[in-house]
Amino acid sequence: MAIERQHGAEHPYWPAGPFKIRLPFIHYRWEFPEMIQGFIMFVVGLAMIPLLQKYLGMPYEAALAFTFIAGLGYILPALLGVPMVPGWITPAIPVVILFLGGYEPGPEAIKAMFALQIEVTLIFLILGLTGWGSKLVSVIPNSLKSGIIIGAGIAALMGELKTGGRLDSTPISLIAGSIVAAYILFSLSFKNVLEQNAFARKIANFGMVPGMAVAMIVGWIVGEYPLPDIQWGITNPDFGLMADYLIFATGMPDIDMFLLAIPTALIAYVIAFGDILVGRTLLERVDRERQDEKIEVNVDRVHVVTAMRNALHAFLAPWPGLSGPLFTAVHATVAERYAMGRKAMDSIYSGAGTFWIAGLMALLCLPLVTMFKPVLPIALSLTLILTAYICIMVGMEQLNNPTERGVAGIVAVTLAMPDPKSTVYAIIIGLVLYFLIERPKLLGKHEADQEVIFSGEKENEQQAS
Repeated sequence: MAIERQHGAEHPYWPAGPFKIRLPFIHYRWEFPEMIQGFIMFVVGLAMIPLLQKYLGMPYEAALAFTFIAGLGYILPALLGVPMVPGWITPAIPVVILFLGGYEPGPEAIKAMFALQIEVTLIFLILGLTGWGSKLVSVIPNSLKSGIIIGAGIAALMGELKTGGRLDSTPISLIAGSIVAAYILFSLSFKNVLEQNAFARKIANFGMVPGMAVAMIVGWIVGEYPLPDIQWGITNPDFGLMADYLIFATGMPDIDMFLLAIPTALIAYVIAFGDILVGRTLLERVDRERQDEKIEVNVDRVHVVTAMRNALHAFLAPWPGLSGPLFTAVHATVAERYAMGRKAMDSIYSGAGTFWIAGLMALLCLPLVTMFKPVLPIALSLTLILTAYICIMVGMEQLNNPTERGVAGIVAVTLAMPDPKSTVYAIIIGLVLYFLIERPKLLGKHEADQEVIFSGEKENEQQAS
């Protein structure tokens, strides 16, 4: 029996310095729908295996062992007091691959990946320990924050839509799965059905899973993906072989690798910062709907835990996806179910914690791993498409007036350009436009004047409508 939470209070925990430890069955209950999601959506983690094989030059068995290290990292946030479902810094993957492309797969690429990941670790750690991470949330202009979020969503979507992308090669299964997932997660008409139909409520509990199942079945029927060769037993990742692909075996990178990795590390952090904003916004929305639990979103703790996960990867499993604060699509499904009330989900931690613990358990199940092996791209593609929708929705929601929307739009389009330096350009352009266009005064205080202008713009919008 889990420790009972008082109405309106923060969920029970064991204090441990800057962390708040919460364990399943002791502090929160086990959530069956999130367990089912974890048993299926763990395949997103397996989708990193082809990238590990291609760009780091390792065999499948060693890459599979890397996914277990990733699984351990996924359970840390809920364990240590972060109410977000963690994942990769997914929109940064194309930039990371471009960086790794300059090195020969094998020891050189592994050293380069270590240099990049340890720099990402240091960025998160310094900003988290100093408290600068939480200050960035309030200091960065609203238009720039929203533009980064929207641009990351557009970039994720364009990667799927481009010629040669997965939508081009497997259109039928991916479109079918995306339609089902989007309808269940976001449709207003489906929300009306939920109020009257118990079966629809059960389907909604499983978030992305129905869309994933439809995409897989359709893909097998139309021949876009081969049928699986299901094997029985327990998975056998080769941790001994994995050790040959770690920094302890390859040696430390040279100073040039560290210097060349700095721009990519900064870009990855900017994108991850946008993920933090998305996660916080989604939690604030559902926190207003649930009065029985107070959700604490400590941005500094998010930074420190994300740094710990990246350090874990840097030394034990260099990871082209990096460790990010948010698995956007799953976090959104957990938040949506949480908003249904305490009977649906006891605590935001019970949903987030159950999901990745179940995902780690699923990695041990050989029938599941072999069944999903042929359709690994589907899970990644659905995640990217739903992430794009959520990022655009949340980013637009944060904009207050036409001026902010214009600046954010320019930032978003710049960020989504297929250029490794597009993130840097987007930040520079966003700051320049903020000072030139948004501020009533280039220098000095302007809050009062800003409020007058905002209210006047909103009045004009209301009169026009």
